[in-house]
Amino acid sequence: MTGELSPAGGQDPGRPELRASHEDRDRVVELLRVAAGDGRLTADELDERLEAALTARTQRELVVLTADLPAAPGAPQLAAPSPEPQDVIRMKHRGGNAQQIGQWIVPRRMEIQSTGGNVRLDFSQAVITAPVLQIEAEVKGGNFVIVTRPGVVVDTGGIEMVGGAMHLQPPRYPPPPTILRIEISGRVLGGNLRTRGPRRTFWQWLFRRPWPGTQPAIRP
Repeated sequence: MTGELSPAGGQDPGRPELRASHEDRDRVVELLRVAAGDGRLTADELDERLEAALTARTQRELVVLTADLPAAPGAPQLAAPSPEPQDVIRMKHRGGNAQQIGQWIVPRRMEIQSTGGNVRLDFSQAVITAPVLQIEAEVKGGNFVIVTRPGVVVDTGGIEMVGGAMHLQPPRYPPPPTILRIEISGRVLGGNLRTRGPRRTFWQWLFRRPWPGTQPAIRP
């Protein structure tokens, strides 16, 4: 298989390997096909991993095949310790762009100072370990964009807008139970504050797949 992947966690020598079922293999095959459609796997990587998935004997072999891909509901996974969030993440910059994207660990508090640049916080794949995130922001010019997902609620009641505009996109899905409340305070001077949900890729749009993140999120 192209590239070497390692399963999360170690094997308990006193515990036998769990055998994979046909249903386990089918779930992994579907996850691999979706990942290829999203552009995460090449055609050669897809062929190699599909062959390995169809011949896998244990769940650990299946986990290795999907260890570098976003998790899907119901896919076999090995237990891993919950990540510990930082107390504070500070972002301070002038010009250019600052962002937190991918599977980053959400802290309990963020302090953001941005002048003449753009800030983007993407929670669509973020690891959420606490129910509340407090953000103290001082944004001068540029855009402050927050990408949400089902269960992520943004409270902008503490923000002072001086010039610019605030646009809060309504959700495209019925509101599930709240898993993260983002409380924003501070000022936006001559800039824009926007919230929106995750966007579909071209392949998701083409195959009429649901909007990303419309499955209920589970907090570790």
